[in-house]
Amino acid sequence: MKQVLLVRRDLNMRRGKEIAQGAHASLSATLQNLDDERVHTWLQQGMAKIALVVDSEEDLLKLTTKASEAGLITAVITDAGKTEFGGVPTRTVAAIGPDERMKIDLITGHLKLR
Repeated sequence: MKQVLLVRRDLNMRRGKEIAQGAHASLSATLQNLDDERVHTWLQQGMAKIALVVDSEEDLLKLTTKASEAGLITAVITDAGKTEFGGVPTRTVAAIGPDERMKIDLITGHLKLR
């Protein structure tokens, strides 16, 4: 079991911003699915998370849509833009999973590590 975090490379976020946005995505996916057995199993197994990069908002949304259509848990984070992005709400990071590694890898296996 694992969860992947898709981080947009095109935004050139500071590392701390990336980490905060990834935490938001992970928590959102988890808290919105607390009654899901996949979440319980993942929590018991140590909550493995992998950070991957995507090149654009379009890629972020394509992959999360594909994952959702495959029955995977997803969460997309839209930052309010208060500290970066000039006050413009911006989609920054998405979580896919938790779920079985093979199911997630079918969607994200081609991506590079962050």
